[in-house]
Amino acid sequence: MIALGLPIVVIVALRAAPDLDARWEDQPAHFWIVLVAGVVNAGLAVAVSEAGRRRKDARLLLIGLAFLASAGFLGLHALATPGVLLEKGNAGFVLATPVGLVVAGLLAAASAIEYPLRTALVIVRHARALVGGVLGLLALWALFSLAELPPLRDTVAPEDAEATLGVFALLGVLSYGFAAVQYFRIAARRDSKLAFAIAFAFALLAESLVIVLASLTTSWQLSWWEWHVLMAISFFTIAAAAQREWFEERFSALYLDETLAGHREVTVLFADLSGFTPFAEANGPEAVHAMLVSYFGDLAPMIVDDFDGEVQDFVGDQIFAIFNKRGDHPDHALRGAKAALELQRRAAAIRQPDWPIFRCGVNTGPVLAGVVGDRGHRIHGVFGDTVNLGSRLEGQAKPGEIVIAATTRDHLPDAARVEPLPPLAIKGKAEPVQAYVLRGL
Repeated sequence: MIALGLPIVVIVALRAAPDLDARWEDQPAHFWIVLVAGVVNAGLAVAVSEAGRRRKDARLLLIGLAFLASAGFLGLHALATPGVLLEKGNAGFVLATPVGLVVAGLLAAASAIEYPLRTALVIVRHARALVGGVLGLLALWALFSLAELPPLRDTVAPEDAEATLGVFALLGVLSYGFAAVQYFRIAARRDSKLAFAIAFAFALLAESLVIVLASLTTSWQLSWWEWHVLMAISFFTIAAAAQREWFEERFSALYLDETLAGHREVTVLFADLSGFTPFAEANGPEAVHAMLVSYFGDLAPMIVDDFDGEVQDFVGDQIFAIFNKRGDHPDHALRGAKAALELQRRAAAIRQPDWPIFRCGVNTGPVLAGVVGDRGHRIHGVFGDTVNLGSRLEGQAKPGEIVIAATTRDHLPDAARVEPLPPLAIKGKAEPVQAYVLRGL
């Protein structure tokens, strides 16, 4: 609270005692300080947006867009510094920061909402349009400001801008305030330093917006420089907090509840090599490594690129893949079955005469999809009996076969070519399990 209160105390003191509000007009210093802060924030935007894209998490996507907007407009403010790229200041120089802060504030507020899975997927589905909208706005502003085209060509008199910007800025302050409160709650609930840093930074940006308005008439004086410093502190605070997070699932503390621990119906695929142990015993580690690289180097990209599955892990000679982990593929059972058939087809084409042969197990059912672990090792995985049974079914398959559970069979077309197996006694299951050998679709 002291840290958040101090900037307001400083601006009030400087405005109340004009003699203290010294003037420092150094255009090159302004250009580089602001540009570096913008570049740091742009790096945050890229990192957070990439995490959001990978996890299909709407919150991270919107945070990334907020950082992109604030970084972009801060960079435009730097580029329009009078005496560097432009001979004199213009409206683009004066207005870029408040406009960028308000746009970023609206996106920050939107990110703080706890969206249900269906709504989050709709937002993520429009990710390209949202990013394109922000980039388009930045490009238009850059064109009119740097090319000195109206309406950004002329300078802005503070008395002409205060009233309009005041109403505009109020919207931004309220948005940042809402976002800050929500992220403070998330930080308390999840005991997360990163969420706390986000909340603190958004509170600082709200204050920056207030100080921008308060310093319209004091350009190049200490009161005017204060909001530059606050913005830089907010960006570097988030960057430092993110850097201290464990690199695996770095932004998991910010995930939506549905991403952090949500229920899904998924299809899991397990495949391992029958005869791997005798092969490894008879051949050196170099031959084993070469074989696994040949197999997995082709099979893992196939699962991801052709069937939108997620390769969760490699454990020795086993590959574990999940379909519909993000909740966006209702036909996950069909995707998993097709992926298993394609895996066997490609493995047969790759296989050399003495190499072991894949066997597969496929199961469909409910899981909890979420983050487990902390510093040292942290993953976003799936948990539940569905996973355990999928692994057990793989152990029931013969070399070259695909064994699927009855739940998977129920999701496949009637034309699927399957052969029922006798009820299987599976370790840990109280009742025999009905399963099938999948021959084709």
